[in-house]
Amino acid sequence: MTEVDYKARIESLSAELNKHLHAYHVEDAPTIPDAEYDKLFVELQKLEEAHPQFALPDSPTKRVGAAPLPQFDQVTHTVPMLSLNNGFTDEDIENFDRRVREGLDAVAAVEYAAEVKYDGLAINLRYENGLLVQAATRGDGYTGEDVTANIRTIRTIPLRLLTATPPAVLDVRGEVLMFKSDFEAMNARQREAGQKEFVNPRNAAAGSLRQLDSRITASRNLSFFAYGVGALEGAEMPLSHSALLDWYRTMGLPVAKEGAVVRGYDGLMAYYKQIGEARPTMPYEIDGVVYKANLLQDQRTLGFVSRAPRFALAHKFPAEEALTTVLAIEVQVGRTGAITPVARLASVFVGGVNVTNATLHNEDEVRRKDVRIGDTVIVRRAGDVIPEVLSVVLERRLSPEPEAYVLPKTCPVCGSHVVREEGEAIARCSGGLFCSAQRKEAIRHFAGRRMMDIEGLGDRYIDNLVEHGQVQRVADLYALKLEDLLEMKRLADEREGTTPETVAQGKIATKWADNLLEAIAASKNPPLERMLFALGIRHVGESTAKTLAEWLGRFDLIRRVPAALLRVLPDIGGIVAESIADFFAEPKNQEAIDALLAAGVAPAGEHPPSAKLREKLDTVKLMAALGIPKLTEPRSKQLVEQEVTLEVLAHLPVFTVFGLPAGVAEALETWMAEPGHREQLIALDQLRKDLLAQLPEQAAEGPLTGKTFVLTGTLPNLSRDQAGAMIEAQGGKVSGSVSKKTHYLVAGADAGSKLAKAQELEVTILDEAGLLALLEAS
Repeated sequence: MTEVDYKARIESLSAELNKHLHAYHVEDAPTIPDAEYDKLFVELQKLEEAHPQFALPDSPTKRVGAAPLPQFDQVTHTVPMLSLNNGFTDEDIENFDRRVREGLDAVAAVEYAAEVKYDGLAINLRYENGLLVQAATRGDGYTGEDVTANIRTIRTIPLRLLTATPPAVLDVRGEVLMFKSDFEAMNARQREAGQKEFVNPRNAAAGSLRQLDSRITASRNLSFFAYGVGALEGAEMPLSHSALLDWYRTMGLPVAKEGAVVRGYDGLMAYYKQIGEARPTMPYEIDGVVYKANLLQDQRTLGFVSRAPRFALAHKFPAEEALTTVLAIEVQVGRTGAITPVARLASVFVGGVNVTNATLHNEDEVRRKDVRIGDTVIVRRAGDVIPEVLSVVLERRLSPEPEAYVLPKTCPVCGSHVVREEGEAIARCSGGLFCSAQRKEAIRHFAGRRMMDIEGLGDRYIDNLVEHGQVQRVADLYALKLEDLLEMKRLADEREGTTPETVAQGKIATKWADNLLEAIAASKNPPLERMLFALGIRHVGESTAKTLAEWLGRFDLIRRVPAALLRVLPDIGGIVAESIADFFAEPKNQEAIDALLAAGVAPAGEHPPSAKLREKLDTVKLMAALGIPKLTEPRSKQLVEQEVTLEVLAHLPVFTVFGLPAGVAEALETWMAEPGHREQLIALDQLRKDLLAQLPEQAAEGPLTGKTFVLTGTLPNLSRDQAGAMIEAQGGKVSGSVSKKTHYLVAGADAGSKLAKAQELEVTILDEAGLLALLEAS
């Protein structure tokens, strides 16, 4: 893999994992099994360790959970609520114990506090002078949701600590959950009322705690167990974790009885076995056990990694499994266009729930496991949440054998063609601007600050506009009227059962809608590169969009440029070129773009193609960029030297007469035999001639032409965008990563790993003043 490939994989994994985190922690609707998430997470960790320059600031390795829901006030945790690393095998636990002993220089077995891992929702309870004043969910680990009113309805949580000398401030960390008996009773009430039943106690607890009406929460009979501490002021911290829990008990805080203090690896494994055997008879759901170095001094010595404590580990239970039959294989289309095969199953009871659907992940997994309709399969409820098909029981396969599964060629939602890039496991719908399954995500991206910058068009408005039918494609944003927005707001309030104060007074607030309409209108003429970025073309970020705008200059030209020409532009590889050409070739996307232009959206700052394009239009380079196997640049030069142009190549019947090796000639014949390829060559040749005719003779150069800059950290006065624009105005190039080709690193406060990399490569390092001096002198 190249550096570009590693960067793309890190970006892809970060985006995918962040979406799964959001689905799990915010929406209470997990999208993949825990085991699959853990595998992707470990892969990302290893890639970031090997290539730290590509690690993203929003990488899931640097955060916990996901952002809070907007319906609740946000609470910033005084002490972050970090998650735990997971262990699955005996070897994982042995390694954890070894690392702890090495970190403590311990000769004897280490003392651990062991406790069950609840399957509920993590909560921080803040007590001030003994009185409960606030309760907040974990959220993203740093900011959570204020659920104080709902927490007050849980009878097991004391509203005042039972002690005459309470601490000034105490943050109690624990878990809100629902006992199995309460869950069953609640579902019985749901059935009697003809309402939908909850899937499992965890979802029931999470959904109950996030009710805007605390009376509903009160009816759900939730429970709470304390297991940790955040901020503590006005009291001495206990010397051990077990002593902390004992202290909690004296103050009336509920603590589970299953906790124990054990020693060493043997003690950990014995506790795991004991709890595993007791699990079926326990009154609430658990999905593992937790180990912590018991002495708080040991915890301080061991410290933390970026997202988790070194002194603690969650030991997960293995997934539960069952046999059932595959009734059908269908596909789901995700918000980003990902096509996921799903097995429809004969209902089977697994892990405490009736399972009728199971993920098959992707086409390769279906083929690897050879899952077919009618097969008997082993279903695993991985992580006790999302079911997956583990394997096929081949001896039970029907005769004659059912056909092997083939992923559909078109999207089942919108009919656009399905694309699977080389090296990618996931296939995707290509109709990103058209497909209704991707509609919200496409509009969200389109309206973003660094894209069309539609101020005020947040997630909630987008969701409501789409769900109530006012917006079906991005062009519809520009047809919105005041009455549309007011109707959207009315319908949203009605659905949520809320009445704004202004409505209650007989008034209708319109200022927000006027401001939003002004922001939409103001976005109609963005710079070309931002409009390109806003379209959501896969692999096209700000840098690639700038390259397209700089070299090709006009939107109408970029729309019709084939992949071969895109490949010869700087920093655009084969995969990115194919993705761009494929996006604009999809008729549904063309329709959406035409509607956008018809709505009055037009890029600003268009210009003729860059004179630098002349050297890229060399016939040898274009011929080698066609993607014909074995037709390298030297072989292309061999053809051109014999007066073979692109147009001539398109009309040749045979290729053996040019002295090419037999394999190259055969590859050419095979490629030419495919429908449309000869026509593509003729069109490329004509486009080349048209561009050459309109290019200026010489490219205008700036004093920094050929110099590559990387910006990192926070500059005192300039934003990164401002600094980058000043560099580019003088012909310089701004890159996102440091390499041997970097000429200058501009470093501000908190520069991080890019600064270390630049020092290692002996790259010239400038501060803001140095950059300004260089620009002034140039």
